[in-house]
Amino acid sequence: MTKTDESGAAAGARTGRPRRRRVRFAVPLPLLLPGAVALAFLLLPLVALLLRAPWSSLPSLLTSPDVWQALQLSLFSATAATAVSLVLGVPLAWLLARTEFPGRGLVRALVTLPLVLPPVVGGVALLLALGRNGVVGQWLDAWFGITLPFTTTAVVIAESFVAMPFLVISVEGTLRAADPRYEEAATTLGASRFTAFRRVTLPLIAPGIAAGAVLAWARALGEFGATITFAGNFPGRTQTMPLAVYLALQNDPEAAIALSLVLLAVSIAVLAGLRDRWMTAP
Repeated sequence: MTKTDESGAAAGARTGRPRRRRVRFAVPLPLLLPGAVALAFLLLPLVALLLRAPWSSLPSLLTSPDVWQALQLSLFSATAATAVSLVLGVPLAWLLARTEFPGRGLVRALVTLPLVLPPVVGGVALLLALGRNGVVGQWLDAWFGITLPFTTTAVVIAESFVAMPFLVISVEGTLRAADPRYEEAATTLGASRFTAFRRVTLPLIAPGIAAGAVLAWARALGEFGATITFAGNFPGRTQTMPLAVYLALQNDPEAAIALSLVLLAVSIAVLAGLRDRWMTAP
């Protein structure tokens, strides 16, 4: 055993996990050049954003009334959309992972459709479904006097629509990886299916739920197309940070850069929080 293998084995013994031996390959030049260009292509806009950021005036820009309203609304609506996704998405993920029913593949495809659907199309669909003259919205207006479009509630609905699939996919994958025999053992000991889910399954899949919730929150925070289509762009009521960036880019570029830095920081924080789950090299 070489010295490198011995150190790897010792590290594996300390952590309790087997250490996979890494094999280093010489990088072919035809792969190195396109890879370097791709890296530069992805990093250059971010570097430009950091270089052009108005660092000296950043505190005053972020504390201005308009920007602060957009920040508050974005944090509130993203958190509310994540809560909605948790309440509705976790049971849906359990149904997809644990039960057999006709058309389950079609249901899974429909659940993941918002991932590939253009956000503006999602906003139009929400407007046709929940608008004042929509399929369901007309009855909400006639029976209860509830009008959803162009309200803060519409922001939460639009963000939930685009963010929930991220949570469902994450939780369903975790459920499929979890051993169902623990639930079966709990039911044989007298626990109901719901009790087994609450006391046994939820603790097992908690990391998957947390990862899905973080992804859903980040996706909701950055939502633009469905929000502006279904909720509009009204300061203090429906104007979230992405909408404020779009508006400020035309009138106050420095404020747009400041808001973009906030969204960039959130994205980096999300990636840092999920690095142990998805980004750790084998």
